[in-house]
Amino acid sequence: MYTSRGMTASNQFKVHGQLPLYGMTIRESEDEWGVPHSFTLFGQRQSVVVAASSASEMEKWVEDIKMAIELADKCNGPSAEILSSSFTDSKSPEESSADQESDDDLSTSQTSLERQTPHRGNTTVHVCWHRNTSVSMVDFSVALENQLSGNLLRKFKNSNGWQKLWVVFTNFSLFFYKTHQDEYPLASLPLLGYSITIPSESENIHKDYVFKLHFKSHVYYFRSESEYTFERWMEVIRSATCSSSHIRSLSRKEPHVY
Repeated sequence: MYTSRGMTASNQFKVHGQLPLYGMTIRESEDEWGVPHSFTLFGQRQSVVVAASSASEMEKWVEDIKMAIELADKCNGPSAEILSSSFTDSKSPEESSADQESDDDLSTSQTSLERQTPHRGNTTVHVCWHRNTSVSMVDFSVALENQLSGNLLRKFKNSNGWQKLWVVFTNFSLFFYKTHQDEYPLASLPLLGYSITIPSESENIHKDYVFKLHFKSHVYYFRSESEYTFERWMEVIRSATCSSSHIRSLSRKEPHVY
């Protein structure tokens, strides 16, 4: 399906059309169209030329679409009626503040699960849209395999003190609770597009077992209780912040290089 963001008050995604996977072929088109990272999807009745934002993003899309084409070919042919009934009238949730994070976003309950519905505003779809990134099937599978919870100390870029929180990592996001007994989080932080690093000396953290999350101007520091928990948090968060191909390349290097 190809969609665009609507101009309605609810900012829903509008479906413009769809190409059945059955019988589809795919071809790289950079030379033909002169557009970087472009490729063409050839359906039985029409074709669409699309372009990814980078070579790695294009690799994700081409790999996943080829996989989906193979699965469609193994099935009993096209199922246009099912596709039409399932997706033509589909609508997505209201927009979240995924692209407008601030320190205040992480100290309020505006993303509280108390208001959670089957389609929350900070869904993966919305985060991908605002941060101009993609999640491949491999990325999603890796993230599902890596879920973690525990105590972390959190520090904002412009604050002095550390706040102790119970943190849960799941579905490409960190959820922050005051204690492990709380039912609803204080806030959440979608991690797609973020980078995880170790603070430099110039940042004057001077604490052990600290990692840094940053996206554009948004910077957060987290301190773990031990080397083991530090390594574990780094590992699982990398599953949400690094593409599958980047994770594979890192795994061939030294185990402590992030």
